[in-house]
Amino acid sequence: MTAKALPPVVDAETWQRHLADLRAREKAATRELDAIAAQRRRMPMVEMPEYTLEGEEGPVTLADIFDGRPQLIVYNHMWFPGKTWQCPGCTGFTSQFTRLEFLDAYDARFVIVTQGPIDEALAYKRRVGNKMAWYSTANSTFGADVGAPPGGGFAVNVFLRDGDTVYRTWHTDGRGTEQLSHTFPLIDVLPYGRQEEWQDVPEGWPQSPTYSRWPTSKEIAAHYGEDG
Repeated sequence: MTAKALPPVVDAETWQRHLADLRAREKAATRELDAIAAQRRRMPMVEMPEYTLEGEEGPVTLADIFDGRPQLIVYNHMWFPGKTWQCPGCTGFTSQFTRLEFLDAYDARFVIVTQGPIDEALAYKRRVGNKMAWYSTANSTFGADVGAPPGGGFAVNVFLRDGDTVYRTWHTDGRGTEQLSHTFPLIDVLPYGRQEEWQDVPEGWPQSPTYSRWPTSKEIAAHYGEDG
């Protein structure tokens, strides 16, 4: 395959100079992300009421989901009642988290909570080959209270537990979730990037409609699911 568009070809010294200019901006962005993380660590928190969700083994309290740890990250997975294939963005995003044991050293856990009934949610988990722990908030207001109501979008929430008391410390949605992913950072270092129409690219660079290169939930199931 021959690329349709190519960056200009220069000598090594000129290339190194361009890299140095870019590196200065990359380092500045890294320092800004460090500063943002420092501000996040200084965020106040809000006490949560008691909730009962549904897990693989039955009802569990929100405090139980921590599994003895003090810190918890929750991905609120979109859910469409009666649909065989759920949100491809949520399905694809969560499919990348297959080895989360490293969080044990940080006294933390990362789980999925969805509005779908637990039996349907667990069946979907198996269908698409998801490796995370799933919980259902179908019979509680938890999802709606943390920015992911029935029929709503996805979200990420972080909680801190002190005994049986749970506090909400952080929330994001939309593109704010990209910082938790390795997929977009990998794609963004490619010469052509995400190849989506909204991106600022040189003339002639390949561009496609937004999301058009994302795998469908059915394709993810074909790769990783129980029948894949």
